[in-house]
Amino acid sequence: MMASSETAGWVDRLPRVRGRYAFDVDLSRTVWFRAGGRADVVFRPADVDDLAHFLASRPADVPVTVVGLGSNLLVRDGGVEGVVVRLRQGFRDVRVRWEGERALVDVGAGALDMNVARHCRDQGVDGLAFLSGIPGTIGGALRMNAGAYGHEMADVVVEVRALDGDGAMHTLAANALGYAYRHSSVPDGWILVSAVLAGRRGEPAAITRHMEEINAAREASQPIRARTGGSTFTNPEGRKAWELIDDAGCRGLARGGARISEQHCNFIVNAGGATASDIEGLAEEVRRRVEQKSGHSLTWEIRRIGRHRRWPEESGEGEA
Repeated sequence: MMASSETAGWVDRLPRVRGRYAFDVDLSRTVWFRAGGRADVVFRPADVDDLAHFLASRPADVPVTVVGLGSNLLVRDGGVEGVVVRLRQGFRDVRVRWEGERALVDVGAGALDMNVARHCRDQGVDGLAFLSGIPGTIGGALRMNAGAYGHEMADVVVEVRALDGDGAMHTLAANALGYAYRHSSVPDGWILVSAVLAGRRGEPAAITRHMEEINAAREASQPIRARTGGSTFTNPEGRKAWELIDDAGCRGLARGGARISEQHCNFIVNAGGATASDIEGLAEEVRRRVEQKSGHSLTWEIRRIGRHRRWPEESGEGEA
């Protein structure tokens, strides 16, 4: 596909890479909401060295955004400016090594959380089954200290490796990550590329049962088969976001094609034809009602990227 007229001014200045560039990519096919705009350019690096070369050589005026599986992401309708980086092959390896009863799991940031949990189960590594309850990639889980069913990444991370905006590699020990509830202090411009996670020796059959329990709990409590973006808001200290949303009368509330889930009201679902603006606007209405009812100001857990749609009258386009 050819570059668009909007990107032609800078696409020719992108560095030569071993990976692949794609132009004018519809990101709504990627994110779980199945809504949102397009990326000017998507870059899938061949490996860590290819990504480091791209970062070191890219034009400084071209924004770079990293997108994982799109499970906890809202892409605004106006699309994403610059280059979207997606870590695929070359970033999905999982390898277990043993230090006595302790397992060290080397894992690429592009590996799916579920696949890591399954690989560890097959290798008899206990302590990482909770990853099966987190949709997405390891990179996203590391960035936001994702957690589920009583465990979070801060419990298992030994160290992470990240490239800064100039392509230089950094190795960060767990205590340098600034982990807190659904938060890390890793600089926004850095790209996490791999990690070492810690587990312990266990029995695959017992780990399988634990993963089945996690899956059953998710099936019973969350709209996991709907077009959704996971938990919309983080839990305020001492409270559950879904309870506050329910108490504010928002269960089933709708805007356009977006609706608050009846099953779990901290989830927004695309019930059919929802735009990103529908989803974001509905969530902001929920925030307003919750604050009015309870005094709590809900904080977004879903990551939002991109531009709001520019209508013709805003851009000077259209008939004179």
